[in-house]
Amino acid sequence: MSALADRLKNIGPGALVAAGFVGPGTVTTCTVSGASYGTTMLWALLFATVSTIIFQEMAARIGIATQEGLGENIRDNIKNPALKWIAIIIVIVAIFIGNIAYETGNITGGILGIQSIYPDASMIAIAIVVGAVAFGLMWAGSYDLVEKVLTAIVVFMGVVFLVTALASPVDWGAVLAGLFSPQLPTNDNKGLLTAIGLIGTTIVPYNLFLHASGAAERWSDPKQIADARFDSILSIGLGGVISMAILICAAANLQPLGIQVKNGADMALALQPLLGNWATWMIALGLLAAGVSSAITAPLSAAYAVNGVLGWKKGLKDIRFKTIWGIVLVAGVVMAVALGKSPTQLILVAQAANAILLPIMAFFVMYCANSKKLGPVRNHLFANVAGVVIILITLFICYRNFSSFVTSLQSLLGA
Repeated sequence: MSALADRLKNIGPGALVAAGFVGPGTVTTCTVSGASYGTTMLWALLFATVSTIIFQEMAARIGIATQEGLGENIRDNIKNPALKWIAIIIVIVAIFIGNIAYETGNITGGILGIQSIYPDASMIAIAIVVGAVAFGLMWAGSYDLVEKVLTAIVVFMGVVFLVTALASPVDWGAVLAGLFSPQLPTNDNKGLLTAIGLIGTTIVPYNLFLHASGAAERWSDPKQIADARFDSILSIGLGGVISMAILICAAANLQPLGIQVKNGADMALALQPLLGNWATWMIALGLLAAGVSSAITAPLSAAYAVNGVLGWKKGLKDIRFKTIWGIVLVAGVVMAVALGKSPTQLILVAQAANAILLPIMAFFVMYCANSKKLGPVRNHLFANVAGVVIILITLFICYRNFSSFVTSLQSLLGA
């Protein structure tokens, strides 16, 4: 019992990863999926949760064994100068595209939260305020306490969804079928986009960089990898359960009414069986907190990743570090305003973009996890086989759905 208590005290980087992916993108994508397709796509969340645990454990192991971030490991492990620069360019482009897309979803989530209570509130004003708050906290470097408070609100919202799911009229047979009978909607572009969105909102590429750096700071002895693995399995597993609870709530309470989710007020209806009229306030607070919290972590993660692969300093006061997170933040605000006429569709497209970029980052994680620098803690057969299988499945799903992603993106840009 004491050993378990000691391990629970060491919960840390994995919890930040879970809090990072249970954001406005997850709430929106899971709610849209449940309201539109019931529990048929729960398998995508199960696959994504298991995949996240496997790859985040690799990232944590890399960080602990080398005491460096993932960016530095990618730079150090590729010796050929030409291949090294190709890898650096790929990482920078992928991280910038993915994080700007994710940041756009984060800002949009904050907008949805406020507009669920004040429908006539100016989208531009909300986006600027959310962006300015995130900018001020990152520039001052005094965001730790605020981040913890916002994360606590997001976690509380997740628990509310979990309790609501248990209190709702759920068809648990359909839940089991949805978990273990993979299927994709046919002739439905939005359904296909939702499927890859569920994966992209859970296996977030930038979290791999965040986890490696966080684990390196938390643990310095390879013997502590077992603690890091426990942290990853418990924290990310709970995050996955909360995501599934959000989808189940929508399937039980929204799908029977034929509600098409277009805004935060629609999402709140999934919580009404438990919270009644307070549901709208819960969704508003949760989406706003998740939006602001993620609006901080996404740009910072981009800065850590880019500075790491380029071999630059990673100090919060470094001007190049600030420039990178500033570009991601400003781009996210601008795109949220420019494309925000269809907010739920925008968030779906943002999550899908991350899923499409995921195999690239997963490949680099596997490459570094097999490095001789890790010695006895480098990847063994199971981790390698599981990693290859996950990458192949993700590539297949993304290939099947790429045309629907492009169609949705074109529709969004033309909206």
